[in-house]
Amino acid sequence: MTTPVIGVLALQGDVREHLAALEGAGAQARQVRRPEELAGVDGLVIPGGESTTISKLAVAFGLMEPLRARVAAGLPVYGSCAGMIMLADKILDPRSGQETVGGIDMIVRRNAFGRQNESFEAAVEMIGVEGGAVEGVFIRAPWVESTGARVEVLAEVDGHPVAVRQDGLLATSFHPELTGDHRVHRLFTAMVRDALVAGTGA
Repeated sequence: MTTPVIGVLALQGDVREHLAALEGAGAQARQVRRPEELAGVDGLVIPGGESTTISKLAVAFGLMEPLRARVAAGLPVYGSCAGMIMLADKILDPRSGQETVGGIDMIVRRNAFGRQNESFEAAVEMIGVEGGAVEGVFIRAPWVESTGARVEVLAEVDGHPVAVRQDGLLATSFHPELTGDHRVHRLFTAMVRDALVAGTGA
């Protein structure tokens, strides 16, 4: 079985936890901070953190346009929490100057579940993840306001989509990397393998 090389965008956020989860899911994980490092991966994770900060650092490090180009060319990407915001084509309430990589035809609301002190955990039934509910950790989490026709909603909480997929792009409002449960990362690793086999992970 092919061992895909999956990068974690290491500009800000819970990078170490995603690296460990990817290794646990059978991938070779590495940090990505520069365009040349992005060019060497088969898939990418955009971690949770502060979406405005990640956006500004991606521009400062010269990564925003290469990220957009690789997503457009079919690179599989998984975004958790702030990463979901980065993969949205539109943010309902963006901060001044905030940009996204885009790729998923959805509108996302930042901090939709409340502030830091309103963080919570919930059992989330997620399509594509076998073995029962995933423990979802929601920290200043977004939710998806609306989706286009090509977006598959994989999970909801209180009627709001919290996990979605469009082709090779996967996004969750919650942080599976914080629980020690690697099933969401295994799902994404399988998506990257499929793209490699199909020759679409440009």
